[in-house]
Amino acid sequence: MTPIPIIDLFAGPGGLNEGFSQLGESDGAPVFTTIGSFEMESTAVRTLTLRAAYRHLLRSDGGVPQDYYSFIRGEIDLAAFKENPLVAEAFAAAETHVHQVELGGDADNSETIIRKALESAGVAHGEQPWVLIGGPPCQAYSLAGRSRRANDESFATDKKHFLYREYLQIIRTFAPPVFVMENVKGLLSSTTSGESMFDLIKRDLENPGVGLRYSIHSLTVANAPELLNPKDFVIRSEQYGIPQKRHRVILLGIRDGAFPENVPVGALEPSDSVTVEHALNGMPALRSGISPSGLDSDESWLSIRERGFGRTEQVGIKRSGRDATLHRGRPAMERTGDPKGPAAYRDWILDSRFDWVIQHESRSHMVKDLERYQFAAALAKKEGIAPKLRHFPAELLPNHKNAGSEARPFEDRFRVQIAGAPSTTVVSHISKDGHYYIHPDPEQMRSLTVREAARLQTFPDNYFFVGNRTQQYHQVGNAVPPLLANQIAKVVARLFELATRD
Repeated sequence: MTPIPIIDLFAGPGGLNEGFSQLGESDGAPVFTTIGSFEMESTAVRTLTLRAAYRHLLRSDGGVPQDYYSFIRGEIDLAAFKENPLVAEAFAAAETHVHQVELGGDADNSETIIRKALESAGVAHGEQPWVLIGGPPCQAYSLAGRSRRANDESFATDKKHFLYREYLQIIRTFAPPVFVMENVKGLLSSTTSGESMFDLIKRDLENPGVGLRYSIHSLTVANAPELLNPKDFVIRSEQYGIPQKRHRVILLGIRDGAFPENVPVGALEPSDSVTVEHALNGMPALRSGISPSGLDSDESWLSIRERGFGRTEQVGIKRSGRDATLHRGRPAMERTGDPKGPAAYRDWILDSRFDWVIQHESRSHMVKDLERYQFAAALAKKEGIAPKLRHFPAELLPNHKNAGSEARPFEDRFRVQIAGAPSTTVVSHISKDGHYYIHPDPEQMRSLTVREAARLQTFPDNYFFVGNRTQQYHQVGNAVPPLLANQIAKVVARLFELATRD
């Protein structure tokens, strides 16, 4: 069977793309192939290009060369990696379909590029199957974004509110049989000029152009489209084997007439829970760094930890005495074990050729924050809940006028990820600081690394994020969990499979 073409808009680092691309791939029969990825952020484009080159190699006769693993482990640079003729060919192929484009920008030529891609795949003018995936940037709809700009008069007219219209224009122009559109849960409560953004977007997607109509389906509720309410479109990722409480609105659009009327639209199947502890198992233990760098040494760090354990003994947590936390991390380290939990998660994360952990280096934190992280993690380990500011001893409260008062506007300023539960939502703010992403182990006194965040987002361990560490965090936080995307891909693939049966 010829793989079904995919066009990926607002692609980010490729979470949706990865999930669709992996379907059937391990059996040598990939169901989907990406013919166009569109993203505006340059480091995300480089990440997409590298992954597209990897996928080209994976699907070639020779497979992925050892050079790829040497590159992501930091043993060779990109120039040396590309000296391999097969790798150079893979990058050339990747660069033909990964495009740095700001959709809706002054130089947006996405329609021309998409038309050429569809024509080359033979689906531009016929009824052949293809799928449009992606989601407009979510800052305009997120609760946090709206809160930050509550007094900003320009917010109501921010063009980010209407980037979905770029997605809509592609649907109107090219009429994909199926589309998958993702956005934040805050879309349900967002309004513009007094009208619900969700209702506006859904209505536009149902009727994108003259003679063109789509039914919008839920991936979690099997009701007919006319019987669905807005909350039915929310996917709670933790219910589908993702180690993260990530709640997102995802719309499945099906063009009228694209499939026989009797073809049922499937739904995601709930699966066993995957916890933070499951996801992070096997990650080498690290010690946090100390900021400023002049204070950073093993001796200083040990002194801070010992002092902290004197405090945490008051809540009944004693030190384990592990010494493995003394190193800061290296470009690549051998795993100390495999992730735990359901086999579907373990198999998704691991690569049998790669026993290493990459992009697993700890941040540096101020001494007082190290003490707060340690205390919060110790209390969470004992109580099983993330402590609030009111639980902190006075000497660990931040230097803020409201921190010691009864009315604390930032009660969860320091948020520990609970080992025995899925994590809180990993968002792009993780690139700013680690206060909301404290590691559950009080021995390590630190926030999550890029690779640990990627594990919670279900990126495979061999997925390399290009850029500096801040850019890597930003990419991870902006992505759709690939393992969730893979389950969505199965629903879409089933539609096409049923439609072609006699």
